[in-house]
Amino acid sequence: MKLSSTLLSLASLALATALPKNPSVPRSTSSFSSTSGLQFTIDGTTGYFAGTNSYWIGFLTDDADVDLVMSDLKSSGLKILRVWGFNDVTTKPSDGTVWYQLHENGQSTINTGADGLQRLDYVVSSAEQHDIKLIINFVNYWTDYGGMSAYVSAYGGSTETDFYNSTTMQAAYQNYIKAVVSRYSNSSAVFAWELANEPRCQGCDTSVLYDWIEQTSKYIKSLDSEHLVCIGDEGFGLDTDSDGSYPYTYGEGLNFTKNLGIETIDFATLHLYPDSWGTSDDWGNGWITAHGAACEAVGKPCLLEEYGVTSNHCSVEAPWQQTALNTTGVSGDLFWQYGDDLSTGESPNDGNTIYYGTSDYTCLVTDHVAAIDNA
Repeated sequence: MKLSSTLLSLASLALATALPKNPSVPRSTSSFSSTSGLQFTIDGTTGYFAGTNSYWIGFLTDDADVDLVMSDLKSSGLKILRVWGFNDVTTKPSDGTVWYQLHENGQSTINTGADGLQRLDYVVSSAEQHDIKLIINFVNYWTDYGGMSAYVSAYGGSTETDFYNSTTMQAAYQNYIKAVVSRYSNSSAVFAWELANEPRCQGCDTSVLYDWIEQTSKYIKSLDSEHLVCIGDEGFGLDTDSDGSYPYTYGEGLNFTKNLGIETIDFATLHLYPDSWGTSDDWGNGWITAHGAACEAVGKPCLLEEYGVTSNHCSVEAPWQQTALNTTGVSGDLFWQYGDDLSTGESPNDGNTIYYGTSDYTCLVTDHVAAIDNA
């Protein structure tokens, strides 16, 4: 999801705990999440898992707010929480402002202090205590919280495309990946490492992103071979059941099936925003099933990682959830985005936000978790 500037305030989110779609599957002995054919295995249970997104939770400065979110997620039966593991800046902020990495004058400086990665440390620690599993993302395609453009501005590039091809930018990016992975490689709270939020390369040959995905995922696996790795893309570039609409095309430089075939990518991600893509709400059901078929063909699970609308949340999104649950090849979904009442007030609302305790939350979380349990 591309965030507007009004969402740069701190906020709360809903996390994903899941119940098994097939509770008869034998339990695993591994403490780390894994894949089993077309499904995920978490804490020894293989099945379908529900979750949510919280891009801002790592930027909160009150530990109690982080714990509140994690507690509410756990009590809701959600299991997977996707968070921003990046917060890039091009000038050093004033004291008290959280930032993770500074890109300036051809150099990148990682902030491991109390207003830096120590905030992400607490998110991971709280997730461990509440048995929540995290997808941790390393960079944004969009400019929110720095993004690839922060690297480009510091190292002399002109567009985000340069990020993928620049040796110096990729060295800085991999150095940051190493810093984050090394902090949490032993944590059972990590569900997966994610290359980027919605990477794309408009008008590029699909080989540009393919090569970058292959190179980066191999690097992550060289640092940590035990945790899962995913891309974080929207699922663009798919021939299966294509209706010729924009998301199915290869115009953003992505080839869904080819990229999923990379050995060091463990599962697929897809996003769903018909309002932004010029398609109908009902179109989303076919988008989900088409990707499930593609995942089944490759032999790896799909995660519906982001989805949302700005109105009629329950009537639009509940059918998507049911479609995902019923689709072979899809093993989980994370709605965008969770909302809660923090010490600073309500977490950010971008119109897609589903707040804890509301009727929409009952429909899209409580009822959905129950449906997973009964599947």
